[in-house]
Amino acid sequence: MLISFIIVAYNAEKHLRNCLESLKCQDYPHKNIEVIFVDGMSTDNTKKIFEEFRDENIVDFNRIIIIDNPKKTLPCGWNVALKEATGEVVLRVDAHAFFEKDFISNNVKEIENGEDIVGGKCISVTKNDTMMEKLLLTAEESIFGCGIADFRRKSKKEYVSTLAFAMYKKKVFDKVGQYNENLARTEDNEMHYRMKKAGFKFLLSPNIKSYRYARNDLKGMAKQKYGNGKWIGITMYYCPKCFSIYHFVPLLFVIALIISSIFMCFNIPFFFIALSSAYLLFNIINLILITIKNKFHIEYLLLPFLFFILHLYYGIGTIVGLIIGPFYKKKRSKGEKQK
Repeated sequence: MLISFIIVAYNAEKHLRNCLESLKCQDYPHKNIEVIFVDGMSTDNTKKIFEEFRDENIVDFNRIIIIDNPKKTLPCGWNVALKEATGEVVLRVDAHAFFEKDFISNNVKEIENGEDIVGGKCISVTKNDTMMEKLLLTAEESIFGCGIADFRRKSKKEYVSTLAFAMYKKKVFDKVGQYNENLARTEDNEMHYRMKKAGFKFLLSPNIKSYRYARNDLKGMAKQKYGNGKWIGITMYYCPKCFSIYHFVPLLFVIALIISSIFMCFNIPFFFIALSSAYLLFNIINLILITIKNKFHIEYLLLPFLFFILHLYYGIGTIVGLIIGPFYKKKRSKGEKQK
């Protein structure tokens, strides 16, 4: 079975070599893997790393091609790659990920068993193992810190709502169409919604393991959460049904915080006290669960502050997205008509 292995990247030199090294180590026959690299006009050495890999491994793989993505965004890159893909199945991965040596072969086994879309647990790891990196990883993996995805938490074979770094039969894309290029960050949410609507299921297999590097600084993680929230707000004007209620909890928290603060200004502290008490209670419960899982570390006392920052940025981002969403959609629609 020919596999179309796709990486879409922009300024990914920091982790890209680890990703490509794990591709070289795959136990699946390399002659049955075509490698499609899509570069979003990177300003660092991303494209050079792609070219080095191609030049050193062109004989080992079925083929290795490098394509430019002038539009830069991920959905545009995936669409460019899908047009070039000739494999029976497509395997999409990120440049900041790496995999077990049987990653591809275990995916293929499930496809050969009759599945259309398969994937496994995606495990977040730190790169430098500093105290702050470990703390941020703990915050991100917690359900209270937005780690609600099934591929982060579940470890038994079952059908789930979504997957990361999944393998798809090519016919899935033939049926549901291309990625929505208007969505720069939530393209997977919208695409997976269409796939489920078309009747396809997402199988999570515990034998399929991948890893990705977590953000290593608070500024970067806060920026990421803000961007995630912003694009959820914008995407509501394209596909409101592709999100669950969990995606809007930070938004509700920020709105409640604003309203209770307004009441505080009028000397009505009840709502602020109630919100603060409930939030503190959830933090305490979450800290207990984290301690049971990982044992207590003194730095865990900083987690409530991290959670507050992440929730605040995510919620504010969603508000911003909801506000600018209609203008963004109108601008994109106008641009498409002019073409």
